[in-house]
Amino acid sequence: MQRKAVIVVADKRSLKRPFIFACAVNTALCFFLLTMTAAGHRDLLQAGQLVSHGSLVVLYLLESGCLLLSVLGVLGACWGKRWCLILFAAGMAAASQTIIVKTALSYRDIYESGVLREESKLLAMMPLSGPRRTNRTLLHSIQAHFQCCGLVEGYKDWGPAIPASCHCQSPGSCIRLRGVATLGAPKNQYVYQEACLPIYVSALKRGFSLAMGIKFGSGIFWVVLMLMSMKLMVQLKRKHKFLSLVQSNRYVAGAF
Repeated sequence: MQRKAVIVVADKRSLKRPFIFACAVNTALCFFLLTMTAAGHRDLLQAGQLVSHGSLVVLYLLESGCLLLSVLGVLGACWGKRWCLILFAAGMAAASQTIIVKTALSYRDIYESGVLREESKLLAMMPLSGPRRTNRTLLHSIQAHFQCCGLVEGYKDWGPAIPASCHCQSPGSCIRLRGVATLGAPKNQYVYQEACLPIYVSALKRGFSLAMGIKFGSGIFWVVLMLMSMKLMVQLKRKHKFLSLVQSNRYVAGAF
């Protein structure tokens, strides 16, 4: 009897490993998004702002659901289970559409309300030179981090009591206070020249834009994952057909 030979060549175009790697990246991304959402929720509660529970629930469900979908996708790729990949693709399609639409519609409201809230929190501390003492821990940390002093008119906002967080050691970015203009600081002391409010507001705007960009980019990445899972399903289907063909052409027992 004529012997048949079947040569199996590994498919180097298989998306199995790239797909598993992409799912691992998505797991880290979803965990980061959950951390961002929890941190924003905490800040809103501490500021006493009204929180839209429906919107937060959607975000928590969306991000935790995509985290679980990543695990499901990895299992589907490793075990060759097409039904896992079908559920993964359906979930990613819904999640990507939701986050892209939600980010696009809420960008302006979150951007404006977030910046306005933080700006109002700082302006409520004015006048800094007045007898009313509020919790200025945030302002001191802003002054030290952004190398600025005061809020509107620079070091003059503090009057005769310039705090240590305004003192600096870099003459290039500071101003020297001389004589009667020392205003409570040691003679010839350098203090930061720029006011903090415009610098801090600008940093907040960049931060909000970055956060929204990450969420929008996550939606695009989820679309890519959905397409990869669909392509992998096609490859698995072809593989199963090939294995069935091999099984149907087995050697007859005892044949050489």
